[in-house]
Amino acid sequence: MLNVIQAERLKWRRTFIPKLTWLAPAVALLLCAVLMGGSLFQSGSYNWWYTLFLPGALSLICSLALQKDAKLKYRSLLALPFTPGTLWTSKILACTGWLLTTLAVFLTGVTAGGLLFGQSIPLLSSLAGSALIFLTFLWQIPLCLFLAARLGLFAAILLNLFGTILGVVQFDKGGLWDYIPYTITARLMCPVLSILPNGLPVPADSPLRSTDMILPGTLVSLGWFALLFLLTTLWFRRQEAK
Repeated sequence: MLNVIQAERLKWRRTFIPKLTWLAPAVALLLCAVLMGGSLFQSGSYNWWYTLFLPGALSLICSLALQKDAKLKYRSLLALPFTPGTLWTSKILACTGWLLTTLAVFLTGVTAGGLLFGQSIPLLSSLAGSALIFLTFLWQIPLCLFLAARLGLFAAILLNLFGTILGVVQFDKGGLWDYIPYTITARLMCPVLSILPNGLPVPADSPLRSTDMILPGTLVSLGWFALLFLLTTLWFRRQEAK
């Protein structure tokens, strides 16, 4: 499997994907440094990051990771001596590695910015927030790969950003919205980073400060990842028969 993942990443060398690893967090951090420097830098950076820059960048890299193979209708990919399930899994894991790396770049930048402009989010909270963003964004990888394969690059990006914006608007409505994965990241950032999706601090008496939602929210996100991983893998296996 490691060899297949490495081969997948080799395809990225002449694409925009490696540059996007550091460019997406750099643009988010630079924009917040210019527009929201000082004590608002860290909270503003996190809000721009998980509500706009990260979902947009993740949609783009999933689309680019699939673009060449999709143009050839996966013939060259499926000709390799591996099962379709293994090939699809390698794409998901390669994109997962990208997600982890770009989050590490962002975490380093937002921590350094905190030392420069003033720390508003403790380091441990920042570490926990980045870890939760990673876990609650995993389900987007198989979804965006599938959307890119079926609808193309622009549709995948627009649909994922639309879902993210809808989730940010509805994150605190409760009920069935608690099980919609687009709402979970914004909800979990409230008790961990003490900031709302609009960048304002969570009121001291707000139920959104409760840490009781962290474990259920994370498990729901991972459940969506497992479900989408399974369904998209089954879909990709069908491509072998076409």
